[in-house]
This record gives sequence, structure tokens and C-alpha cells, in this order.
Amino acid sequence: MRAFVVNEVDDFLSIGVRDVEATATDLDDILVAVDYSGVNFKDALVAAPKSRVRRVASLVGGVDAAGTVVSSSDSALPEGTRVAVHGGALGVSRDGGFAQFIYAPARYVTPLPDSVSTRVAMIIGTAGFTAMESLLALEDHGLESGSEVLVTGATGGVGSQAVAFLHATGYRPVASTGSIDESQWLMDRGAVRVIGRADIADNPGRVLASESWAGAIDCVGGETLAQILRSLRYGAAVAASGLVASAELTTTVYPFITRSVALIGIDSVEATRATRDRVWASLGDIASLIDFDALVDREVQLEDLPSAFDVVREGRTRGRILVMLSPV
Repeated sequence: MRAFVVNEVDDFLSIGVRDVEATATDLDDILVAVDYSGVNFKDALVAAPKSRVRRVASLVGGVDAAGTVVSSSDSALPEGTRVAVHGGALGVSRDGGFAQFIYAPARYVTPLPDSVSTRVAMIIGTAGFTAMESLLALEDHGLESGSEVLVTGATGGVGSQAVAFLHATGYRPVASTGSIDESQWLMDRGAVRVIGRADIADNPGRVLASESWAGAIDCVGGETLAQILRSLRYGAAVAASGLVASAELTTTVYPFITRSVALIGIDSVEATRATRDRVWASLGDIASLIDFDALVDREVQLEDLPSAFDVVREGRTRGRILVMLSPV
């Protein structure tokens, strides 16, 4: 099969399309014929020299994929089932979705709702899954219908879909971005207004800012997350899933003990099967309300992945990069 392979031996990195054989890691792995994959920030890190994310010297990249089950011993995932595949070690320490076929443990394979095609599933991808998981976490925390919700990194894969999903479910998303020239595109996705990164919180000389946000979905981390915590309303929460700005968080306990705010960590990698089923079912419920094609930054072939990684690393995406594959 054709696959995009990342190989680094003796500090020499080689990336590109190769003919390889799909190999199961465990006897009960599910074999999926891949229709589409997507480019994630993690994929770009895996394909970088001396990567701290990649755990093996050589592997097929791609942390997510969507396609059809070819072989399975799991009664919940019979042959012919359309599925999304993402999470765990896929594309990090075992072969991932940048290939015509992928083997994966059943816990990382989820049947798709009838309303979600395999193409739409990878426009959604890990990014959209994370966005919906974040929204559900805020709702579980008590986010009130119609509330104004801040979304950071709003032109990226997670952020742009968070804006669209919030709008589709009756909330009023406020998009924060460093790409203000994309304001109209974000408004078209459902943002009620667009603000710059410096506009998240006021009163920079004080411990706490004005209470501005009923909730927030943060895809950036670092100083951005610290400013969100300063400016959440009493009892509000931020669902945090990103660290593109920094993995460091410098804050105080004041937002937590004087405004009773919550910091909710969002992990899509080891999400339980129940969480995966819930998130994909929720995505299926709103699929007809979303213009998913408008969330596609570009569509690429395996050969185009190196340049796509550069775009992602530099934060120049507007939505998702879709990778097209077709089984032999």
C-alpha cells in the first residue's frame, strides 16, 4: 500500500511516500480501508527532526483517519462499518492514518452516525472531536444556553470548528485570533464578533480582570489561558486542549477561590469509548447545520504533506487540511 513514512536514523530524517505493508500490532486489531485523513499540529511535530512527540524511529504518520472496516473480530465493528479512527499511539509510536489501510485497536475505532460521511468525519477529525468534547464539557459544567463563549486560536482546526459548533447549538461564540484579517471568515462561521489576542482581558495591572466570559474553549495555552482565567465570570469554566503558544501556565489561585472558576482539561487521545460514542453522536446531531466544506483549508495528497506540515507549524491554516486516500 502507499503510505507517508517518517524515518529518522542516526539523526538523519527522511519523510515521504513509500510502498509498505500494513501490519497488525495485536491479533484483535481492526483493519480499516482509509478514505481520508487530516493534518494535525501533532502530525507536524512527529515529522520534525529529533521529534519529542514521535516515540519510534520509523512509522507511518497520521493521528486520525476515516474509512470502512475490512476485517474485525469485534461484534460492535463488523466488516463494512464506516468508522473514525483516532487516538492512542496512532501516528506517534505505531503506524497511523497517512496510508491506504490502518490497523487499530477497537477502543480507538468509532462507528460514524448516518449523517456523517467519511469525508466529513475527517474534516471534523481529531480537531473537531476535541472541539465538540470541549463544548460538551462546558455544558456538563453548567454553561447556560445562549451564552457568550470565547474561542481562542479561532482560525485553527479546533477553534474554527468550535465556533461553528457553538453557533449551531445556540451559543454566541466570540472568536479570538492573531489573524484579524480573517474576521469575515470567522463571522461567516458563526462568530458574533472577533477580537485580538490582547483583547481577552482588561486591567492588566490587577490580579483579576473584568468578568467577561460565560465559558471559553482554549486551543492556545500559555499566557492566553492565564488571561482567560482572569476574565471568566463567576462559576464559569474554560475547556483547555492546546499548547501551541506554550505549555507553561503562570497564574494565581484568585480566579479559582474568589470566582469559583474551573479549568477543564480536554484529552482526545485516550478518551473512553463512551466519550467517543457520545461526541460522535453529538456531531451527528448537528452535522446538517454545518457547512463543513467551508471548514476545509485545502485538500492534499500524500505527496503534499511536507508543505502542509509547514503551513500548520506556522499557524497559517484556516480550518482543516484534508488528506485524500483511496484503497487499492
